[in-house]
Amino acid sequence: MNNIEKLQNIIDTYDDIVFFTGAGVSTGSGIKDFRGKNGIYKDKSNINPEYLLSVNCFNNEPELFYDFYKNNMNSLNIEPNVVHKYLKKLEDKGKLKSIITQNIDGLHEKAGCKNVISIHGTIYENHCILCGKSYSANYVFDSIGVPRCTCTGIIKPDVVLYGESLYDNFIKAQYLCYTSQVLIVLGTSLLVEPAASLVGLFKGEKLVIINDSKTPYDNKADLVIHEDLNKVFELLK
Repeated sequence: MNNIEKLQNIIDTYDDIVFFTGAGVSTGSGIKDFRGKNGIYKDKSNINPEYLLSVNCFNNEPELFYDFYKNNMNSLNIEPNVVHKYLKKLEDKGKLKSIITQNIDGLHEKAGCKNVISIHGTIYENHCILCGKSYSANYVFDSIGVPRCTCTGIIKPDVVLYGESLYDNFIKAQYLCYTSQVLIVLGTSLLVEPAASLVGLFKGEKLVIINDSKTPYDNKADLVIHEDLNKVFELLK
């Protein structure tokens, strides 16, 4: 039995599956990941991308923050790929319990998935840091320079920036990882904490890791596949 057949067997056997997804899930839709061979972190810029996506950059250099954010985080015109669509199919069958995602692109929701926990927030929710008024992603990305509220306050995306704490939904994500029968990790290097620590909480029956490169948790998994995600999911039924 090859790895694809083993993965299919796990999916067919269990009905309590949690998926934990990272940036590699969205590369098949044309979005750059962070640490992949063509990722954002391979940019030749002299400025560390982690600083450009940090709360310090947002507070101290909002023009620099938004120049990077708008050029790299705009997924408004991006469509879900075969991975997102397959997870939607599993949810419809009642096999997928939840998706925990590090992604802020909203593609799981755009594919129609309902049970999504976005532990790093989403580009689709934004608020004024002064008055709290909400704004759409279109307003933010269509604005010139730093987007501002009618009260003149700067608008901030409701995404977790470097230097900020995770949202309260991380507690629910921890519970799901601890209690699920199957945890399938997709497209994440598992290098960013505390998100990566979710895998360490898993006590269920099958841990699967699918990523194009090695992760620190490979030796703990029951099945590891180092392949392109789209190619893997195109072979599943």
